[in-house]
Amino acid sequence: MLRGINQRLSADIVYALMLMGHGDDLLICDVNHPAASIARSTTYGRLIDMPGCDIPTGAAAILSLMPLDTFVDFPVRRMQVVGDPAGQVPVFASMQTVIDRAEARRVPMQALERFAFYDAAKSAFCVIRTSDSGPYGCFLLRKGVIDLPPL
Repeated sequence: MLRGINQRLSADIVYALMLMGHGDDLLICDVNHPAASIARSTTYGRLIDMPGCDIPTGAAAILSLMPLDTFVDFPVRRMQVVGDPAGQVPVFASMQTVIDRAEARRVPMQALERFAFYDAAKSAFCVIRTSDSGPYGCFLLRKGVIDLPPL
């Protein structure tokens, strides 16, 4: 372990976050998502598991290190409820709270139709699967720029 890094963040997760650049997407998902097959299509190429964690807890840990993109209208995208595009499930509100708290501002979230979401997920940098049982616990988080001091 290292100081200041949430204990839920494995070395694999921290490594993937370090490899990501501005504009890269990270998919955080529940156990029902076809994570392994989608992960094979990503830049990272393999699934990263985050066991013992629900989506909001996992996202809060990730967002403690990774800022969201401020150059796009929707730095967070989620899957729509199938058959009810305006439908809501509890994880949507929970994630909105986590995201807004991490960014200290209201962050707009875009809903994508199921298969459009799968296509977008295949273009992500990596896939992190939590132990969350869902449903609809699938979120794409776009990495922003970190303002670092000069070397």
